Amino acid sequence: MTGPLARGFTVRRFAAGDSVEELTALLHRAYADHAAAGRVFFASYQSVQDTAHRLGAGECWVACRGTKLVGSVTVAAPCTMPAGYPVPAGAGSFWQLAVDPAYRGTGLGQRLLALAEERVVALGSTVAVIDTSAEAVELVGWYRRRGYLPVGTWRWDVTNYESVVLLKDLAT
Repeated sequence: MTGPLARGFTVRRFAAGDSVEELTALLHRAYADHAAAGRVFFASYQSVQDTAHRLGAGECWVACRGTKLVGSVTVAAPCTMPAGYPVPAGAGSFWQLAVDPAYRGTGLGQRLLALAEERVVALGSTVAVIDTSAEAVELVGWYRRRGYLPVGTWRWDVTNYESVVLLKDLAT
C-alpha cells in the first residue's frame, strides 16, 4: 500500500510522529472551496482535537510530496454509523478524502479513492458507503462515475446541508 506514485507522491499510513496540525490545515485547504460555496463540510472547520479524534476511528493514509502532506483519507471496516443511517451491516467506509488544491488534477484523489476501496476490502467488507453534500453535484458525479450509487440521505449535526449517502459494491 505504500510507495511512490506518479509525479513524486508517496502514500503511507499516518504515523505517530506526523503532525495532526498539518493534517488539519490540509483538510481546511482541501474543503475551503466547498465552504466558500456555502457547503460547510466538517473538515472545512474542524479543530485539531476533532482531527485527532477522527484519526482514532480508522486507518488514516496520507499522501506526501517530499515531506509535505498533500492528501489524506481515513478508512474503517466495518464502519460504525448512527441508528437509521442507510448502511448495510458490515459495510466499510472512508471519510475526509482530501487533496491539497495545488495538487488537484494529478490523479491523486483517484489513487486515494482506490486505496480506500482496497483497504475496505482488506479489512473484510465488500461494500463501501460514504456520504457527501447533496448540493455538491460535481462531487456526487465524481463518485457516481466511479461506481457509487445513491441509497438515501442523512443530516449530520456538524454540517449545514443534507447528505446523499452513496454505496459501492466492491465484490464485483
